[in-house]
Amino acid sequence: MPFDKLAATHYADSHAHRHSTGNCARYVRTAIARGGVTLTTTHSAKDYGPILQAAGFAQATGIAQRGDVAVIQSIPGHPDGHMAIYDGTRWISDFRQHGGADGFYPGPAYRTQRPSYRIYRHP
Repeated sequence: MPFDKLAATHYADSHAHRHSTGNCARYVRTAIARGGVTLTTTHSAKDYGPILQAAGFAQATGIAQRGDVAVIQSIPGHPDGHMAIYDGTRWISDFRQHGGADGFYPGPAYRTQRPSYRIYRHP
């Protein structure tokens, strides 16, 4: 089944909170499912890379595109890492994130420490 990036990102946009609820993986996984791709679950957002790849996503580079998913590794105080989906304008997880070039980082601690990340794209 093809991935409907518009449906996924519309769902993410319409269900995002003003601030983090600590449920980024669940929100992004649900948005991806609304786009037609079901992911198996894992506890930590930082562990979704192989799961995304098994579902047909591939590592991507360059300018973010609608439907891209960022998987960010952990930092002190945030052992589960983070994940977010790009709606074509901004990154969204369980909330609408900060804009700018590092907009996939969910907060100041991530933007300061800049942990490793990967971007995944469904063809």
